[in-house]
Amino acid sequence: MLTKTPRNGKNGKNGKNDKSILRVTELQKINNTTDTRDILAHAAKETRRDDYFIVDVDAHVTETAFWPEVIDRMDSDVYRQMARAFKERGSAPGLLNSTPGMLQQDVFGRIPHQQRLGEAVPGGRTHAQVTLVQRAMDSMGIDYMVVFPTPMLVLGMHPQVETEVIVGNAFNKWLTEEILPQDRRIKAMLYLPFNHPEASLKAVEAYANTPGVIGYSVTSTRFRAVNHDSYIPLYSAIQATGKPLAFHSGFHWGDQSMQQCNRFISMHSISFVYYNLIHMTNWIINGLPERFPKLKVVWIESGLAWVPFLMQRLDSEYMMRSSEAPLLKRRPSEYMADMYYSSQPLERSNMELTEATFKAMKADTQLLFASDWPHWDFDLPNAITTLPFLSEQAKRNILGLNAARLFNLEVPKHKMLGAKTKRSPTVPEPITA
Repeated sequence: MLTKTPRNGKNGKNGKNDKSILRVTELQKINNTTDTRDILAHAAKETRRDDYFIVDVDAHVTETAFWPEVIDRMDSDVYRQMARAFKERGSAPGLLNSTPGMLQQDVFGRIPHQQRLGEAVPGGRTHAQVTLVQRAMDSMGIDYMVVFPTPMLVLGMHPQVETEVIVGNAFNKWLTEEILPQDRRIKAMLYLPFNHPEASLKAVEAYANTPGVIGYSVTSTRFRAVNHDSYIPLYSAIQATGKPLAFHSGFHWGDQSMQQCNRFISMHSISFVYYNLIHMTNWIINGLPERFPKLKVVWIESGLAWVPFLMQRLDSEYMMRSSEAPLLKRRPSEYMADMYYSSQPLERSNMELTEATFKAMKADTQLLFASDWPHWDFDLPNAITTLPFLSEQAKRNILGLNAARLFNLEVPKHKMLGAKTKRSPTVPEPITA
């Protein structure tokens, strides 16, 4: 960075006779030990309305940074020993099936915080992961942040179903015992080991009334048909809780379809949409919205460009072959317009298409802001506030009021402008525990 230092402290008038010296100042490089508040320093400087209520429905923790704490909560002595054995040999965290050599999201080290936030945090009663989340929330002006795991996003592809159950349950225990109790602003949609329907049902029943748990999530990267009869008791139980079910997408270069892509960018562009597109299609065509009309469904981290495509594609097919979807009483696009979607990663390269997408999906009431922090392609709240076609009320809805309605979150009184909730707004207790 070039800076101009005037000699003797004098500046020349209109730049004339200015005998200043150009000095080169080297900025400190960002690495995985850089403080979150420094990485997000510009986010803190963004023009931000203090009366905006902002809910981040998709952020991530790096569970492997605290893997021993997760291992200690495994229900099986055998699996605990297996996981610890990996660590003793100095290899990657045991039992997970992510492929470190294929993780190119950090652009080969050029975005170092992507893989691990290793910054210094003060010791004491507050868990290190809680401190990291708090720093991100405070920097971006977030009121509530929903956190998901990271390497576990591909756990649905693990060849051993019981491993997903053991790891998923241990992660849920760690999250509900260590993280959520320390800050009421941190929320979770618990991990469902979806390859095992009965274990998923037990997880729903076990955490139905746990503070901080505002829903349940399925990692979409897996080969399981969501319409299979074995999932009917699970969906019924989730509907009974009144909490939403989220499908969080991801990528998997090991998928034979994705192996045709010879560049990470190609696979990454398609893969995140691919799995949710399949699950959404099966969900609608098999009539699950009619079978569970009160079950609220959220589709996370697939962007939005695929939504109008699938709406029009399914409508077109349905009008020609409606006998193959006998449970449907409306067009597929109408069911899709009643579902919820997260905004990240928000495609903005063609603003006319973005505006048409928002209109098709009824974004004013159905879209939820997501940052996807700390991933390389994260979005700030200004991804929404700078959209030229949105009204002020629509911005407020997308940034947080839609989420408040969906998750039954309390909105501080001074941020209630335009909010419509089922209950009378109350000023919440101090949020930090």
